[in-house]
This record gives sequence, C-alpha cells and structure tokens, in this order.
Amino acid sequence: MSRGLDATRGTPPGILLVRRIRGRNWSFKTYRYVVLLITFIAYACYHASRKPSSIVKSVLYPETATVHAQRSWPLGEVFVREELGNGGNVTGRFKYGGWAPFNGPDGTSKLGEIDVAFLACYSMGMYVAGHLGDTLDLRLFLTTGMIGSGIFVGLFGMGYFWNVHVFGFYLAMQMVAGLFQATGWPSVVAVIGNWFGKRKRGLIMGVWNAHTSVGNISGSLLAASVLDYGWGWSFIVPGGLIFLGGVLVFLFLPAYPEDVGFPFPDDPSRAIETVPPSDVESQSRSSSVGSGTKRSVGLVQACLIPGVIPFALCLFFSKLVAYTFLYWLPFYLSQTEIGGEYVSVKSAGNLSTLFDVGGIVGGILAGYISDKLNARAITAASFMYAAIPSMLAYRSYGGMSRTVNIVLMMLAGLFVNGPYALITTAVSADLGTHSSLKGDSRALATVTAIIDGTGSAGAALGPLLTGFISTKGWDMVFLMLMAGALIAGLLLSRLVVDEISEKAAKRIPLSDAQQGRGDPATQPLLINKK
Repeated sequence: MSRGLDATRGTPPGILLVRRIRGRNWSFKTYRYVVLLITFIAYACYHASRKPSSIVKSVLYPETATVHAQRSWPLGEVFVREELGNGGNVTGRFKYGGWAPFNGPDGTSKLGEIDVAFLACYSMGMYVAGHLGDTLDLRLFLTTGMIGSGIFVGLFGMGYFWNVHVFGFYLAMQMVAGLFQATGWPSVVAVIGNWFGKRKRGLIMGVWNAHTSVGNISGSLLAASVLDYGWGWSFIVPGGLIFLGGVLVFLFLPAYPEDVGFPFPDDPSRAIETVPPSDVESQSRSSSVGSGTKRSVGLVQACLIPGVIPFALCLFFSKLVAYTFLYWLPFYLSQTEIGGEYVSVKSAGNLSTLFDVGGIVGGILAGYISDKLNARAITAASFMYAAIPSMLAYRSYGGMSRTVNIVLMMLAGLFVNGPYALITTAVSADLGTHSSLKGDSRALATVTAIIDGTGSAGAALGPLLTGFISTKGWDMVFLMLMAGALIAGLLLSRLVVDEISEKAAKRIPLSDAQQGRGDPATQPLLINKK
C-alpha cells in the first residue's frame, strides 16, 4: 500500500459526525461491534441481490406441470397457496406465459447461461479484486462495488419495464454485475481480519457468516413478495437495497483500526486503549502512514502459502454444490410434487429459504467444532462427507410430505453450507495472516480472493451443468451434487492426515498436549513442514 494512498485515507464521515456529537471516541470493543454489524449487513445485501434470478426462473420459463389444489401450509402465511383456475387446476405456462427469450424450448439452457455469465465474471473478477483490496482503501473499494452492483442488478429488472427481449442485454447486465459483486467477499473478510485476531476466529466468523444465509433468505422473500407486480421489481428492490448498503459502508465502516486511532489487534508492541478525541485524527494519520510500510502480496506468493491450494480446490466443489442449490432450488421445488401437490412460484421461493436456515446453523456449528478440535480440515471434510447422504435422503424422501421435505432440506443446508462458510471465512483469514508472511505483508484480501475465486469457478459450473442435466431428470443433478461433495472432501485428505498426526503427536507426552492448548486453531493444518 503506497504512502500517498494511506495519507488520503481517513476516518469515515459518519463516524466523525458521531464523534462530534458524543464528544469522545468509541472504545475498541465498540468499533469491533460496528465492524461486525456493517460488514454483516453489507454482505447480506450482496447475497440478497443474487437471489432474484433463482426466484423468477419459473416465471421466465414456466414448465407445463399441473399444479393441484393444496391445503394450508403448516407454517401459516409464510407459504402462499397457488391461486386456482381452470376448474381447480392451474398450469404455470397459462398463468405466466414466460418471457422471451427464456420461454422457448432451450429456456433452461439460457437460464443456465445467464447464471454462468454472472458467476464466471464474478470468479475472474475475484482475483483482481483481491489484489486491489490489499492495495486500495477497503471502505471506498467496497462502497464502489456495492453501488455498482445495485445499479446493474436494477438494470436487469428494468428489462421488464423496457420490454427487452434480447438475450444479449440480460447476459451483459449479469456479466457487469458479476464483476462488481467480486469486490464484496475479499473486502469484508479483509476488514474482519484487520479488526480480529486468531483467537476463536472460527466461532466468531461462523456466527458472522450467517450473513450469507440471511442475505439469501431476505433476497428470496423480497423478490417473491413483489413478484406479483412484475418480475422486474424482484430485481429492482434488492438492487436498491445493496445501493443503500453501499452508502452505509461509505459513511460508517472503519476498514482499518488505524483509521480511527487504534493499533492492529495482533500488534503486541502497542496497547489497545481509548484515544482522546483531540488525538484521534493525528494518531489515525500516523498509523495509516505506518501501515503503508506493509506491502501487498502477489498471487504467486499467496498461492505458495501452505494450505491455500487444497482449500481453494475443495471450495471449488463445495461452492459447485452450494450455488446449485442457491440458483435452482426454488425452480426444483416449483416443479416437484411434495405430498402429492405442487407449490406456487412464490411458495417455492419462500420454502427455499429454509435451506439457508439450515446453512446458518451449519456455519456456526462448523466454526465452533473447528475451534474446539483445533482442526479446520477435519471439520470441513467431515461436513462434506455428511452432505452426501443428506442430499440423497432429500432427493429420495423429500416428496413424501411437506414436513419431511422441510426437515431434510434444512439438514442438507446444514452440511452443504457448513464447510463452505468455514473455508470462506475462518480458513481464508487464517491463511491470509499465516506465519510464513512474517508480518511484513498484507495478504488477507489476496488469499481470500484466490480461495473464493477458485470456489466461484465451481459456483459458475454447477448452475450451468444443472441447466443442461436437469433436462435428463433431477436424479442426475443430485448425482452430480453428491459426486462434487465427495471430491471436495477427498481434496482435504492430506491436510486431514496432517491434523490427525499432529494431534496424535501432541498427546504423547501429555505435558506437550497441555502446552499446545493455547495454539491458534489453525496450527495443525497450516504447519510449515519445510
């Protein structure tokens, strides 16, 4: 990071206003809560803006499956019954008619291409965004990404009001939106890494990573709630939400402790204390310039950090599975009998949120277990293996009844999203502050970008393959997902063996094990055996 850039970096204007009103600075602990809250909201907005395409799939390309009359859902008004017509039956194609160019015989393929266009640009942009995140002011970088994302997500929805039926328009909007969305994850993980040390990082980030599922849930509910007014609103409302989130980030997010007068949390040479308001600006400037001596890390050097490549490849297949559910689960639910009945498009969108409820529990549980065991790889691999029977059970028995479908869907969400959440948060942050960097480099955003960028390539591939494979039946889709989960677990085998060996060595003698309790949670899998 250049000194010139650090000199221009300053305290967020919203915090300056609050400080003037209060007459004193916030404590370091308060700033941590502020950072957690704002980054949580920010990335929830990112994910909320990605959900509309999955909700409107059944409107853009309605299948001819018959939807029968249905009884009230056990969860009341959360699930909306289909309005009946044609003497008690309603056909999706008659109700909606689709939207050209997606309502033709190749409609599912075109929808898959839209998804892969977004995710491919997201994946490629991630590598560039990670390096820029370690070089530029994270607050301004994140603000630009959120506002740009909001604009292009909204423009996709404007195709409805402008009566656009050109496939290239929707493809271009998704591609540009994907590039802007790539700014999000490396930035928020880097900000969290700037404010929190390694202690209990798995649990903290497991709870914090609920923003992914919260964003998916809120995005699904928002998009479904305005669907009756025209599918364009399902994009415009989440687009406006992330735009406002960008304004919030610009005003109130302190991306670096130095910007508000505090040292880096892992810096043992400086005590964390509350700074008098008169000294905040001067200390902030001096701290920022001091941080400029830390250089950003290149992609090759970051790839050489032990553990980066195995976890990146694991995340490729983990996100292939997770993003297939993210983009296709509402469509699958609307075209599959549940207890002998079909659900409406709106109900399918609402019902799919329960997968993310399971994902919230899975992310927290994976973080807690990995902290307790001091073993990130063992935890992630175990969850991926457990995801295989859970997905098989959901496909085989999910249609028996609504209650069974809900329980199995949440269970699948728990095991699918658990390792995905762990790798993209705690593992990425641990590797980005690895001991091999010797404390002289900023690598958080770069390492996060490598891992999540590789994972996002899988996220692009999964929905694309689903668009083609689903024409041969959903059994083939679930077979692909189970194979992906198996490969993801196997890719961590070497790290799992290393962690098991490390734990076995620490138990003999017992005194050594007792001395090792205070080690960072990632010591076994990140150990450098050179």
